[in-house]
Amino acid sequence: MSADEDPLSHFDPEGNARMVDVGEKPVTERWAVAEGWIRMEPATLERIRSGQVAKGDVLGVARIAGIQAAKQTGTLIPLCHPLPLTSVDLVCDHRDDPPAVRVEATVKTANRTGVEMEALTAVNVALLTVYDMAKAMDRAMEITGVRLREKAGGRSGHWHRNRET
Repeated sequence: MSADEDPLSHFDPEGNARMVDVGEKPVTERWAVAEGWIRMEPATLERIRSGQVAKGDVLGVARIAGIQAAKQTGTLIPLCHPLPLTSVDLVCDHRDDPPAVRVEATVKTANRTGVEMEALTAVNVALLTVYDMAKAMDRAMEITGVRLREKAGGRSGHWHRNRET
């Protein structure tokens, strides 16, 4: 199917970018889960875990930043629809080998379009917040593996990532 045949194309018949018209789509419950990692030095992770970062509670602030970001996705990504979200849940945990913080965002709405972008935006901003709060200790931190893990609702139904790579 070409872009001009696809009713959900982000391009008009002349090839100009446009916001997709979702007005005729049914309102359904929709949700998406995204995740990502920020790798760091072991000493940085230990200071985050023990609450010894000068700027404060890194993971608590990252959770709030991610929630705020999900709510602002429509203003940050030009062709995203602004959506009323019914729930945004962020989980921040860590692993020791390799040392990293993982952020997982679950976003829900009852609407005509999905919340994949909101979940991905929440994860990215939460990870950037971890970087910002700990960069004085470890400028070599690396954000990696940001991806959609699962989504449900709407015409395309349920989708789940099949592999853990």
